[in-house]
Amino acid sequence: MGALLLNAGATVTYTHILTQDLSSFTRTADILVVATGVAHLIKAGDIKPGATVIDVGMDRDENGKLVGDVDYDNAVRVAGNITPVPGGVGPMTITTLMQQTIELAKVANRRVLTSVH
Repeated sequence: MGALLLNAGATVTYTHILTQDLSSFTRTADILVVATGVAHLIKAGDIKPGATVIDVGMDRDENGKLVGDVDYDNAVRVAGNITPVPGGVGPMTITTLMQQTIELAKVANRRVLTSVH
């Protein structure tokens, strides 16, 4: 995702869960992509008002419920756009993986057909 954004001319900053004062970075992001593996790490106060938030995380809360790395219920009030968990990027990930599998199968099939002739 970072490479795609860089190629599109965006300024990209990478952080992680050990970044000191993480929210000072997240609060300035116009697009915030979160993939930490820590349930509800990003709170509403960590988000720039109107930002687009893409939550890639898939975690389980203390009740076993599937949740993201962003505290969606509160963050939705601040973000301009936000992906839910479940139902956000998961279906797109599956679709992309299926598409890539089909493309790789086509390439492999062409190689087999080329080597036979």
